[in-house]
Amino acid sequence: MTVRPMQVLYVSTEIHPALKTGGLADVNAALPRALCEAGADARLLLPGFPALRDALEGARRVASLAPRFGADTINLMRGSLAGIPTYLIDAPALYGRPGNPYTRSDGSDWPDNLQRFALLGLIAAAFADGGIDAFRPDIVHGHDWHAGLACAYLAARGGDRPAAVFTVHNLAYQGSFPGDEFARLGLPAHQFSMHGLEFHGALNCMKAGLFYADRITTVSPTYAREIQTDLHGMGMDGLLRSRAGALRGILNGVDTLHWNPATDTHLPAHYDALELAGKQRCRAHLAGTLALTPGEGPLVAVVSRLTPQKGLDILLDALPSLVARGFTFALLGSGDARLESAWRKAADGYPGRVAVRIGYDEALAHRLIAGADMIAVPSRFEPCGLTQMYGMAYATLPLVHRVGGLADTVVDASPAALERGDASGFVFDRPHVDDLCAAFARARLAWSDAPLWQGLQRTGMAQNHAWSVPALEYLAVYRELRPQA
Repeated sequence: MTVRPMQVLYVSTEIHPALKTGGLADVNAALPRALCEAGADARLLLPGFPALRDALEGARRVASLAPRFGADTINLMRGSLAGIPTYLIDAPALYGRPGNPYTRSDGSDWPDNLQRFALLGLIAAAFADGGIDAFRPDIVHGHDWHAGLACAYLAARGGDRPAAVFTVHNLAYQGSFPGDEFARLGLPAHQFSMHGLEFHGALNCMKAGLFYADRITTVSPTYAREIQTDLHGMGMDGLLRSRAGALRGILNGVDTLHWNPATDTHLPAHYDALELAGKQRCRAHLAGTLALTPGEGPLVAVVSRLTPQKGLDILLDALPSLVARGFTFALLGSGDARLESAWRKAADGYPGRVAVRIGYDEALAHRLIAGADMIAVPSRFEPCGLTQMYGMAYATLPLVHRVGGLADTVVDASPAALERGDASGFVFDRPHVDDLCAAFARARLAWSDAPLWQGLQRTGMAQNHAWSVPALEYLAVYRELRPQA
């Protein structure tokens, strides 16, 4: 008997390489593909931002929808993005804007973001009828607050509907809007309550997902535990504790099609765990490109959004001591204007020892991670983190704060771990300068022992972070909800 594949509508907002503001785009390019490879019929639903509309291959219209949320023209297009079947909501009045998909050029949110992402949720729920492209999903899987309202719209439908799975990639960003905006959504009045979307008088899209989803996942097991505490719960810890039975942490993976030092087209030389010589050529090329003259210690990369979450102010405070100890730093990122300015000032103050590139450059990100000896991720909190896993795959030892997915992926080079042979980086316990510097001091000692350092590199490269593993875990969640599929 032929078994029908699990049908999944995967609802999000960006995808690498067409549109990327952070790691979510990498996840969206890899997880749906891995689900398809595992036997699911997974299809993306994304807003029709210009970059996505331009990149959609084989586009054809499959539905025209009634005007809603200020958009007179709404067409649903089907095509392919990153090799994944994709539905794109073509609503120029809401999505046809240049630049960042979420904010204006001054960094402020688009004033109609509620309507923009309510349309995403409304159309996701509309697939429940099976009347759109003859596709009726078993699972609607929404990602972060932008897709939270999909869970509310599905709940409002009631009856025989697709099951809703909601994944939290970062609980700090919640999509909060004035409560009087609720009337725009067309949802039942009872949903604007403590047992619904209301949060301290505001309308909270993250809460919509957390409250109405049939299952909640987040992107690492440790983060799933942390968000049930006052320290990391961002006000949602009580709700998450009440839903602990529906909550699961599934560690993100690495897209080995794009992140593999043996095949990476962005690199000046290739290498693998058996032959690391190419990494030294990558290091020399990176130093030349950034006008760096590395000291007697490791060259450290930072590839990150510049926000207080990422702990890069702590690293800045430690910089004078670390440069004096022989470390060299190369940073790529953008975000908080004060952090951007502070890092530029650091580069001016340490010419040849600190290089800073503000913005995002995918090719440079690959060359930084390949050419550096270490990658620093000193985040105050980190749901999963991808760069530490990229670092290990590229024989670039991570130095991380023991939190969230960083704690789940990096084994500290303690004496016990070195004895066991599973050490893969350097971990510190508190987001303080002293703890950070102590971890760097241990890394500096390990760097001076070439066989030890190469052993750590090879242990990191041996880790299996391929997306095939979490894809099977997601399929298990889906089957709990729809065992007949």
